[in-house]
Amino acid sequence: MQRYIFRRLIQAVIMLFIVSTVVFALSRMTGNPVALLLTEYSTEEDKVRLTQELGFDKSIPEQYIIFASNALRGDLGRSIRGERAPAFQLVAERFPASAQLAVITVIVSFLIGVPLGVITAVKKGSLVDTLVRIFALAGQSAPVFWIGIVAMYVLSVQLRLLPSSGYGKPEQFVLPVFSLSWFTLAAFVRLTRSSMIDSLESEYIKLARIKGLSEWIVVWKHALRNSLLPVLTYSGIILGRTIAGVVVVETVFAWPGIGRLAYESVLGRDFPVLQAVVLIVATMFLLINLLVDILYAYIDPRIRYS
Repeated sequence: MQRYIFRRLIQAVIMLFIVSTVVFALSRMTGNPVALLLTEYSTEEDKVRLTQELGFDKSIPEQYIIFASNALRGDLGRSIRGERAPAFQLVAERFPASAQLAVITVIVSFLIGVPLGVITAVKKGSLVDTLVRIFALAGQSAPVFWIGIVAMYVLSVQLRLLPSSGYGKPEQFVLPVFSLSWFTLAAFVRLTRSSMIDSLESEYIKLARIKGLSEWIVVWKHALRNSLLPVLTYSGIILGRTIAGVVVVETVFAWPGIGRLAYESVLGRDFPVLQAVVLIVATMFLLINLLVDILYAYIDPRIRYS
């Protein structure tokens, strides 16, 4: 187990290095942001001074070395806009909104998706099974931004039932969570259904039925309990993916999270903030995946990592 954890940590460090390098290179390809910060009254001296102040007078390799060395010390730089606040501080201020959205999405998807998966497994081949599978397929096929725009148009613009933007009130969570949760809910449905079908066809379930146990106990106690392991481990993975994938939803609904911060940073060419968002999200995603794998090993004693 220790060797496995050590190996995964090394892999995570390598992945972070690759991600940071790619993001750094892509952000520099968009051009020099100094022109966006100057006003019509700025002089050539102002341009030179600002370029030197932000470090863009140096070559790309020199900029990367400075960025990497600072990142290793925990310094992710400062925003080039406004009061030039530390990039980590800006991400930390926006992160709770994204975390709330991601956690609520996963919880809602789990609580609805797992029972639907059980029902479709029990009623395999029925009309209910077919309809739920079509719903799940649609959820995993439709783009999140399209779901968000349609939901906003129908429920907010036309019916005026829900606010189209904002953060803090319970009703303001509904549209963003709905837009994100359709995909994750569909994934839970399909995974639970597949796992439950295998469990229901196993010998120990047949034995439980022979013993005369009620179908409710057989399905919801014995079969479901043995089918939840892959579902629970997937919950951690989907949480990491949801946090990493909130950019589109936060942009559509003006949600004040790290996704919208990344979008604003791209438009403003705020390289330090964009790099900070990507590095922090990538780190969280890798750590969540590592924790899920370790949890899987402890839950299922049949699994051994060498």
